[in-house]
Amino acid sequence: MSLVRKFATVAGATLGSRVFGFARETFMAAALGTGPMADVFYAAFRFPNLFRRLFAEGAFNAAFVPLFSKEIEANGVEGAKRFSEEVFGVLFSALLLITIVMELMMPWLVEWIIAPGFADDAEKTAITVRMAAVMFPYLMCMSLTAMMSGMLNSLHHFFAAAIAPVFLNVVMIAALFYGLWIKADPLTIAWYLSWSVLVAGVLQLAVVYVGVRYAGINIGFKRPRMTANVKRLLVLAVPAAVTGGITQINQIIGQAIASGKEGAIAALQYADRIYQLPLGVVGVAVGVVLLPELARALKGGHAREAANIQNRSIEFVLFLTLPAAAGLWILSDAIIRVLYERGAFAAENTAVVASILAIYGLGLPGFVLIKALQPGFYAREDTRTPMRFTMISVVINSGLAISLFPLIAERGIATAEASAGWVNTVLLFSTLVWRGDLVWEWALAKRTALLLVATGIMAGALLYALPYAQPWLVPQAALVQQIAALACLLALAMVVYFASAFLIGGADIGMIKRNMKRKPKTTSDPTE
Repeated sequence: MSLVRKFATVAGATLGSRVFGFARETFMAAALGTGPMADVFYAAFRFPNLFRRLFAEGAFNAAFVPLFSKEIEANGVEGAKRFSEEVFGVLFSALLLITIVMELMMPWLVEWIIAPGFADDAEKTAITVRMAAVMFPYLMCMSLTAMMSGMLNSLHHFFAAAIAPVFLNVVMIAALFYGLWIKADPLTIAWYLSWSVLVAGVLQLAVVYVGVRYAGINIGFKRPRMTANVKRLLVLAVPAAVTGGITQINQIIGQAIASGKEGAIAALQYADRIYQLPLGVVGVAVGVVLLPELARALKGGHAREAANIQNRSIEFVLFLTLPAAAGLWILSDAIIRVLYERGAFAAENTAVVASILAIYGLGLPGFVLIKALQPGFYAREDTRTPMRFTMISVVINSGLAISLFPLIAERGIATAEASAGWVNTVLLFSTLVWRGDLVWEWALAKRTALLLVATGIMAGALLYALPYAQPWLVPQAALVQQIAALACLLALAMVVYFASAFLIGGADIGMIKRNMKRKPKTTSDPTE
C-alpha cells in the first residue's frame, strides 16, 4: 500500500471520528452552553485526557513503534509477540498503580492543578473532583489501546486503530441525547457524560484487541519484568511522553489560567473541537503512518527513501493545512454560529468562541507540522531532542498565557498556544536540516511559496463571497439554509484553492498519482 493510500486510510477513519465529535459538541453546546456544568465537565475530563496523551499516544507512538518494528525485522512476528507481552505486563501494572495514586490525590489535584479558579466555589470543586475520579480509569483503557494501536500500525493494519476513537463520540452522543430527551438538568447530563467516557474506554480497548487478534498476535498477561527491551522502551518513552503531550500540556496550563473566568474553559474547548478536525485528519494520519514507515526504511538501510518519505509528508501537510488555516480565520464566525448557536449557546458565546477559533487557525499548520517532523527524531530513537523543544514551547506558552489573559481573556490563551506551537515547529525543522536528517529541497520550498499564493487567492474569493452568503447564515435563517450556505462557501474555497494550486504549480497531479501507486522500498513485511 502506498504512502498516500495509507494517509487516506487513517485520515478517512479519523474524519469519521471527528464528524461524530462535531455532533457531540453540538449536543453539548445545546445542553450545557458555556455554563458552570460545561466548565466542570471539561475541567474534569481534561486531566485523564492529559495523561492519555502523556503516557499513551505520545510515549507509544514515539518509543514502542520503532522497537516493535525492529523486533519484526529481526525476529519476526513471534519475537514481536514476546516483546509486546513483556511491555503489556509492565504497562498494566504501572497504570494500575498510577490510577490508584491519582484517585487518592484527586481533591488536591483539582484544587491546585486542574481548576484552581474553582477554589471560591466549594460545590463546583467537589463535583469536579467526583467527575474526575469517575473518568480517570479511562487512562488505563486508552494506554493499553495505544499500545495495541502501535502494534497494528507497525503491522500495516491501520483501520481498527484509527476507527476506535469513534466509539468515544458515539457513546457520549448517546448519553447527551438521552439527557436531552428526558429533559435532565445540566448536572445530571454532566454525570451521564462522565460515566459514558469510562464505558467508551472499555469499548475502544475491545476494538483494538480484536484487531490485534485478527492481525495474528494473541497477547497474554505475563508477570511484569524489567527486561532489556522494556528498559530501552522506558528510556525512550519518558521524554517521548512529555513531547507527545505538548498540546495537552499547553491546554491544561491554559485551562488552569482560564478557570478564573466563568465560561472560559468551555469556550476554549468548543473552539478546540473545530480545529481538531483538520489537525486530527491530517496530523494524526501523518503521525500514525510516517513513524513506522520511517523506522522500517531506516532499519532497512534506505536513507534516501526515508528522506523522500519525510519531505513528501511535509508537502502533504502544507498542501492541506494552509487553506484550512485561512478558512478557519475567515469563516470562524459562520462556522461557530451554524454548529453551536442554539439552545443554551447564545450569540455572545459565538463571538467569543469564533475569535478563539480564528487564532487557533493561524497555529494549525504549525501544530500539524509537529506531527510530521517529530517522527524524524523518533524513528532514529532520539526522543530527548523533541522533549527539550517541547519544554521550551511550554515555557513560552505559560509566559504568554499569563501575560495575555488579563488583557484579551480567552484569546490570550489561544494566542499563547499557537505561538508555542510555531516555535516548536521551527526548532524541530531547523534541527533536522542541521543534522542532515531532513534533506533541503528547493523544489519543496518553491511549491510551498506557490501554495501560499493559492491560499491567498482562495482567501480573496471567500472574502468576496461571504457578504452574499450572510443573509442565509444569520440565526433567524433555518438550520438547513445555514448549513447549505456554509457548505457552499466551503465548496467554493476548495474549488478555488485546488484549481489555483494545480494551475500555478503548487501541487502536481502527476506526482500525487505516482505516490498513490508507489510502494516503499523497504524490506518485506512478514505479516503480509
